[in-house]
Amino acid sequence: MLGTFTDGWLGLQQIHRFPNGPFYFDEAQRWELPRIFAEILTGLRKTTAIRAMVDSISVTSWGVDYALIGEQESLLALPYHYRDPRTEGSYASVMDAGWADLIFSETGLQFMPINTLYQLIAERQANPARFDLVAKFLPIADYIHFLLSGVLLAERSLASTTQLYNPRTQSWSRPVIDTARLPERIFPNLVDSATRIGALRPGIAAETGLGSIAVVAGCSHDTAAAVAAVPATGSDWAFISSGTWSLLGVELSAPLISGQVRVRNFTNEAGFDNTTRFLKNLVGLWLLQQARKELAPKEVALDYAALTQEATGAPALRSLFDASDPRFGQAGDVLEKIATWCTGSGQVAPQTTGEFVRSIFESLALLYARTLAELEHILERPLRVVHIVGGGSQCDLLNQMVANATGRIVIAGPVEATSAGSLLLQAVALGHLKGSGSIRDAVRNVVRTSFPTRRFVPRDTALWVEAARTLGFTLPAPLPAPDPAPPSVEIAPAS
Repeated sequence: MLGTFTDGWLGLQQIHRFPNGPFYFDEAQRWELPRIFAEILTGLRKTTAIRAMVDSISVTSWGVDYALIGEQESLLALPYHYRDPRTEGSYASVMDAGWADLIFSETGLQFMPINTLYQLIAERQANPARFDLVAKFLPIADYIHFLLSGVLLAERSLASTTQLYNPRTQSWSRPVIDTARLPERIFPNLVDSATRIGALRPGIAAETGLGSIAVVAGCSHDTAAAVAAVPATGSDWAFISSGTWSLLGVELSAPLISGQVRVRNFTNEAGFDNTTRFLKNLVGLWLLQQARKELAPKEVALDYAALTQEATGAPALRSLFDASDPRFGQAGDVLEKIATWCTGSGQVAPQTTGEFVRSIFESLALLYARTLAELEHILERPLRVVHIVGGGSQCDLLNQMVANATGRIVIAGPVEATSAGSLLLQAVALGHLKGSGSIRDAVRNVVRTSFPTRRFVPRDTALWVEAARTLGFTLPAPLPAPDPAPPSVEIAPAS
């Protein structure tokens, strides 16, 4: 994605897009990292071909996964994908060993088997000889930064997803590393968001034609970059970064680590400008992605817009499931799992494409609403606006459902929030974007100027409260309606 920043306005231009997902290799789910890097270089060459004048480059990625580097700075093995089941044993062993109190007090991070901590323990247990060869561990985006610049560093927002990082000290957690019997030498130096870390390697500079441009660690974690680009004002707002995963939370000035936070399984991750992203990781549109794969062999292939249109005409609030149940985070047979849940709870099981898609959307909206209620309880204050950013913000049907279920104003957009955040943090790092007050406000002012948003007002909240009882959910306490109520985006009748 090419960004152009001029007179307080950011323009985006997509240069190159390519599929990216796990593949099965050597008895495990892994990432084709060499192919991913080759595609990145293709994008850089295309940028040169359109005669763009480029100042810098920065990379974002998903969290928790990593690359292991040997003494000669070579990749020791293709990185594992976080959904590979190898961590089931290592996660259970850590819980059985009674380390959870120490880990949470040090990291404040949500417990999930996919976290880097359990991946590294599983790696050490399965391949002790290879693990002895590790010189450095690098999160995925920071490994790409290394390939581009030759600089071995990790940026804090991505490091904070590992459950090996202490958000209070803003450093790797020595107690957790020692308890897990991991070598401290493999953990790289850390840098803040929006740090210029080096220049493009000479070979890549020549091969792509870009020259010696700056390599910047913006927010290496994609959600951190997206939250930096939330077009919010004030402090009474929450965000949902909506994509394969849904990340629902708020931005705080400091970590919030307590027994209640642990019981409710919220997490503290680092954000731009020394902030904390206090959030919960939820299953997201991965459910729709899996359902689409299963529906494709049976019907004419549908794009997401067509799937949403099918759902618009389906019966409302008839087939609901608890999307937080672990079975819905596992690959395979998602349609069967939904139907089985509905039948087992005395509901009508979905039959058609539209009914399945509507079941997914409504169940996600109710999960978001329940999580928002938990968040407000922890914070002891109401959150009046929900900002939805990322790819999922394109779905107006789901946006309206979230407004209905939460009883809150929903503001959707920008879609490319991660790219916008990453590009604007490069502008900050290079001194092109400055603020007389908060630099975060300066970034968000640009986002509000540059990208349209859509506003959704709650409707039929009583119907959603009743539907939530089907799942045993508690929804957020109702707030007074805005006066006068602005028009809502018209989506579907009744709900």
